[in-house]
Amino acid sequence: MPSNYLDKAPEVAARFARLQQRPITLEVKGLTKEFITPRGTVTALDQVSFSVHKREFMCVIGPSGCGKSTLVRILAGLESATAGDVMVNGKKVSGPGPDRGMVFQGYTLFPWLSVKENVMFGPKVSGVPNTLAEREARQWIDLVGLSRFENSYPHQLSGGMKQRVAIARALANQPQVLFMDEPFGALDAQTRCDMQNYLLEIWRNVDITIVFITHDLDEAVFLSDRILVLDANPGRFREMIEVPVPRPRHNEQLFEPTFAATRMHLEHLIHPPGQESKSAPVIRLTKPDPDVI
Repeated sequence: MPSNYLDKAPEVAARFARLQQRPITLEVKGLTKEFITPRGTVTALDQVSFSVHKREFMCVIGPSGCGKSTLVRILAGLESATAGDVMVNGKKVSGPGPDRGMVFQGYTLFPWLSVKENVMFGPKVSGVPNTLAEREARQWIDLVGLSRFENSYPHQLSGGMKQRVAIARALANQPQVLFMDEPFGALDAQTRCDMQNYLLEIWRNVDITIVFITHDLDEAVFLSDRILVLDANPGRFREMIEVPVPRPRHNEQLFEPTFAATRMHLEHLIHPPGQESKSAPVIRLTKPDPDVI
């Protein structure tokens, strides 16, 4: 794929110029994370630094073991860093806070609460009166397209519907940054595609900055303004890519040259050409058959 497909069209270049003029919502400086194990100290993240602008959609990708999930948990305040700083709107992160929301890959809804009660949970804990919390919950439920299911329970919902409720529950606290750790990884291909489009529609209609962890390169290109690429063992900053695919995004773009070139560039960063791949040991359970290839 010719490299000039990675050049940004004038309207895309103008969008990135506007992005750079926005305030920085999230700033990460020299983030390092070490774990003490029986074999010694293991460095999961090493001096990772980057920034995310207001209302930006950033994806984080990298090979297995690069520390993507560790990174997002530190950003959300669920784990502490060994060194470095995380700042949200200039305020240092020292633990979980209402300025940050989190959506995990697993379905983390309370099974004994209805959809509406799950979405109301955060505001009620924060002291919002029940009537107001219920009214606001209905707005978020309507935003994710589940108004008909507000009284349903998680076991009555599909996987995609559960994740939409999880997104609504995270947004109900009105965070400034939403962190998402491979939230669609457990979904089938069709549902995953639908959820990506749902998420982009939500992002367009809510004042929110999103940092999205994924191992799916197509998903990263389809969703993001910029993509942070990490190296592995230890996780280090590799490259920040401005996605040259125009917005609004639609599924037909997956077959366009610019999309394919961006994906190929990511593939080369994560799996450089000529790099030896580890093959699994083969245990033969039957005699070779020349007709089976």
